[in-house]
Amino acid sequence: MDVKKLAEQFWANGYVVIEEYFAAELMDQLNNKIITHFGMDPNFEHNDEFLDKSATEVVPWFPEREGEMAFREVNDDPLMVNLTKEILGDDWNELYCMIMFSKKGTKGQAWHQDCPPENKAQYNLNRLVYTHDITDEIGGQTLVVPGTHKYGEISAGVPDEVIENQIVLKPKKGTVVLLHGHCWHRVLPITGTYRVSTNFRAMPEGTPEDITDIAVYRNMRYKFSTSEVVEERI
Repeated sequence: MDVKKLAEQFWANGYVVIEEYFAAELMDQLNNKIITHFGMDPNFEHNDEFLDKSATEVVPWFPEREGEMAFREVNDDPLMVNLTKEILGDDWNELYCMIMFSKKGTKGQAWHQDCPPENKAQYNLNRLVYTHDITDEIGGQTLVVPGTHKYGEISAGVPDEVIENQIVLKPKKGTVVLLHGHCWHRVLPITGTYRVSTNFRAMPEGTPEDITDIAVYRNMRYKFSTSEVVEERI
C-alpha cells in the first residue's frame, strides 16, 4: 500500500479512507469487547447542556486507561504507524484510544471540529477503525466536507443541517478512516441497534496533549475538562 499517495489524498481532502483493511475476525473480537463493556443502553456521561446544545449523543470509553490493551494490535499495525508517520512526521505522538458508542434512536454527532483551528500546526489526527458495517439501515454514517481542514473555524449555524459539498461515508467492517481534527465532520442519527467507532487519536510534534479539550461546534465552543460552554456562537 502506497502510504505517500494516501498521505497526499489526506492533505488534499482532510481525510482518507482505506477500505476493509483489518481482518473480519479481529474486528469481531474487538466489537464483542466493546458490546460487553457498553451493553445496549449505556448512560450518557456528558451533562444535559452539552447534549442539548451540541446535538451530540455518544458515550465514550477509553479502554487503555482501564488496562484493556486488546486494541493495541490495531494501533501498532504497520499501516497505522507508517501512514501516521507520513502524515504527521517522524516525531508524532499518540493521544489516546477512544471508543464512541451510539445507541438506537440517538442523534449521532452534529457538525464540529475536534480542536480550535486558529493554529494550523496544532491539531489532532483521528485514526478511526470500524469494527462493524455502517449501513443505511443502521444509520450513523460519517459526513465530511472535503478541504475544510484548510478553511479555519467552522461556519456558525444550525448544528446538524445539510452543508454544501458534504460527503457521506459508510465504512464497512475493517475500514480505516484518517480524519484531520480541523476538518468539518458529523455523524448521522442512529436508526439501527447501535453504532460504534474506535478512534486512535494522534498529534504532530509540538501539539499540547489537551488539544481536544475544546471542540468547535456551529453554535458554541465547548470545554470538556470543565463541562462548560466557553463561547456562544449564535
